[in-house]
Amino acid sequence: MLVLLPPSEGKASSGRGAPLKLETLSLPGLTEARAAILEELVELCAGDEEKAREVLGLSEGLRGEIAKNVELRTAGARPAGEIYTGVLYDALDLASLDAAAKRRAGRSLLVFSGLWGAVRVTDRIPSYRCSMGVKLPGLGALGAHWRGPMASVLTEAAGDGLVLDLRSSAYAAAWKPKGEVAGRTATVRVLHAPTRKVVSHFNKATKGRMVRSLLSAGIAPKGPAELVEALRELGYEVEVEAPAKAGVPWSLDVLVDEVH
Repeated sequence: MLVLLPPSEGKASSGRGAPLKLETLSLPGLTEARAAILEELVELCAGDEEKAREVLGLSEGLRGEIAKNVELRTAGARPAGEIYTGVLYDALDLASLDAAAKRRAGRSLLVFSGLWGAVRVTDRIPSYRCSMGVKLPGLGALGAHWRGPMASVLTEAAGDGLVLDLRSSAYAAAWKPKGEVAGRTATVRVLHAPTRKVVSHFNKATKGRMVRSLLSAGIAPKGPAELVEALRELGYEVEVEAPAKAGVPWSLDVLVDEVH
């Protein structure tokens, strides 16, 4: 099972350990693309601060994030699972998983990123600010920049098992499963049960808890149909309609009563 997660806007501070080593990150086929973005991002943020703030789409209150990007090559690195924070990651709560579940998380979870493309939660990275929606002056739109290298790298990473895609639309644009891989991919919406409306905050929390439930139970469904059965056994209310043709992802609706 491969679980695709969005990153979080908020991130923990960089660690005091050894700095980033691009060559040690998972998915080495992305190294060249990572290096190109890293170089331009550091150069951008070390130059005209106002231009960097405009390019990165940062408010005045987030001006300090620019200085963080300048230090990306020298800042201490921490496991990505510790860097990413926010509602989904609070609900997932990787730190409190038992040892076996943590190992499963290390194998199964991929966090998508405008800067790194995608990393495993065990990959050591510094804290940074660079969303997938950024358009760098030299490289252009990051979503488009990533589509080429990700086409083969992510298809290989998906193997022959289930792909559980929990990414937001901006990050989903960087890699869209195709063909046989798409047929064993499941996307998830979280709906308010009484109204059938998409929820926002609780959407992230529910996805985090759902992944945690699968990891804790040691369940690794081989395909979307098995995923639906597993989630129902874990107590989730799931509605699904199988695709009408092959090579199309499954769409699952998880129903919740709370919408806070």
